[in-house]
Amino acid sequence: MLRCAITSGEGWTALAQARRWAGAGIEFVQLREKHLAPADLLRLASSIAAAIHLGQPGQEDQPRGRTKLLLNGPAELAVQAGAAGVHLTARPDELTPAEVRRRFALLGAPPPIVGVSCHTLEQVQRADAGGADLILFGPVFEKRVAGVVVVAGVGLDDLRAACAASAAAPVLALGGVTRGNAPLCLQAGAAGVAGIRLFDDAELP
Repeated sequence: MLRCAITSGEGWTALAQARRWAGAGIEFVQLREKHLAPADLLRLASSIAAAIHLGQPGQEDQPRGRTKLLLNGPAELAVQAGAAGVHLTARPDELTPAEVRRRFALLGAPPPIVGVSCHTLEQVQRADAGGADLILFGPVFEKRVAGVVVVAGVGLDDLRAACAASAAAPVLALGGVTRGNAPLCLQAGAAGVAGIRLFDDAELP
């Protein structure tokens, strides 16, 4: 099961979060700190990339560098920070995965991992056809902001359809996913789960 832990928007708290997630062997850390200025985001992303690349003391059984940092931000900043890739929205004006890869190549960086957040089957199909490496689909159960449900979930049937619509990119369930309902997402065809609060507990899914 693939896991994508998304930072909570609280700035440098993300560094401690990322260290813990890397120690647990979580595959992807998505740095989503929209409020930070570019210079501050670069410093934070660089610190996280260095921390997860070095691995965690006492975790010798985990391959070093297993956790990959994906940045919600410009490709150029991701390259500067040493991130493994970027995470995109499905907005029409967003860069495509191919454009991100071209920018990484122009900067002499290795091919990036490109994730895309999708909310409809059309977006899933477009992201998959466009070469996304990872698709986050949701909200499956719900979306909460400050503990209040702001968007109802689309349900497991839509998740199942989204997984079927993606021919190549693995689909991760997002939105209201818990340890209790994560198995239902996998049964619906998801390759894994993603979330902001999902991985905050000591017992990670």
